[in-house]
Amino acid sequence: MKFVISVQASPQSPASRRALKFAQAVLSEGHEILRIFLYQDGVCNATSIPVLPQDELDLGVAWAEFIQQHQLDAVVCVAAALRRGILNTAEAQRYGRKASVLSDSWELSGLGQLHEAIQQADRLVSFGGS
Repeated sequence: MKFVISVQASPQSPASRRALKFAQAVLSEGHEILRIFLYQDGVCNATSIPVLPQDELDLGVAWAEFIQQHQLDAVVCVAAALRRGILNTAEAQRYGRKASVLSDSWELSGLGQLHEAIQQADRLVSFGGS
């Protein structure tokens, strides 16, 4: 089965942790993830800035490692990211900002990427949101 996973919850939300656990389970059961898409506050899962206490799970790092390990297509909604100050190098230069904070595992793109993946998938599973 082919899945698209959409995450709209911040890294502090239990929904984000559930999304990662679900993604891990999907692959461990032999299914395919076509795309992971971060939207709304979920885009905060893609930033490289937070430094958490050693006894807490750093979901941003966990997502990045998971994506790299499995060579997954991971997309962050550019409009939601810009609103929250999450920029890649190109967007930082475009808007005259001093730093990019998007983790290298993620790509900025639009909602069209979500729509395209949904058309090819058997299931869309969303976590969080309002």
